[in-house]
Amino acid sequence: MFYWLLKFVLVGPLMHLVNRPEVEGVENIPPKGAAILAGNHLSFTDWLFTPLMSPRRITYLAKAEYFTTPGLKGRLQKFFFSGTGQYPIDRSGADAAESALNTARKLLGEGRLVGLYPEGTRSPDGRLYKGKTGVARLALETGVPVIPVALIGTDEVCPPGPFRWRPRKVIVKFGAPIDFSRYEGMGGNRFVERAVTDEIMYELMRMSNQEYVDVYAASLKKGVPSGSRPDADRVPETIAG
Repeated sequence: MFYWLLKFVLVGPLMHLVNRPEVEGVENIPPKGAAILAGNHLSFTDWLFTPLMSPRRITYLAKAEYFTTPGLKGRLQKFFFSGTGQYPIDRSGADAAESALNTARKLLGEGRLVGLYPEGTRSPDGRLYKGKTGVARLALETGVPVIPVALIGTDEVCPPGPFRWRPRKVIVKFGAPIDFSRYEGMGGNRFVERAVTDEIMYELMRMSNQEYVDVYAASLKKGVPSGSRPDADRVPETIAG
């Protein structure tokens, strides 16, 4: 209930007024059934504009800190994220990737639309970065289609740094569902998972017209080599990356 109240009454109308968002390919969202929405990640606002332009509810994975922070701020955060149907995941420890994937599997098993960001974190400079293979593993194991989602302009609405919201135009593009059934039974094969991920990232590059960079954005931000964590290639992104 709170999800739809935010979308149609409390927040959505203001976003339409200030940012005049446009949508393309909304017919590519199936009227029912599970699907993975794999998006480029330019801004914190991506997870707000995508559901705003979708006729169906989208569920994202949210980092556990949003549900456990103490004090008034913590209670407000928990109310907001719980009320919008987001699910907490613990991104710390060796089992972070598997925990996130298990949660996503459960949601897809319930027939939901699950939103993920294959890049693993927000782009530091507006370019499109190498995708992590967690999204591929999830698609191969569940058999659900992947819908690429390209956002344009959200980095101008809310640039990196101190939070601010600017009146910039936003475009949300929903691509045609990608069926990976040709790889049935090949989940866990790292070469297949990389091929599937790269296909998704190519489609995002084509739709968004972003320059592609074949390194992980998180590695660039932290100044550490790609693959320095055992699960670094598989952790799917939360809404707070």
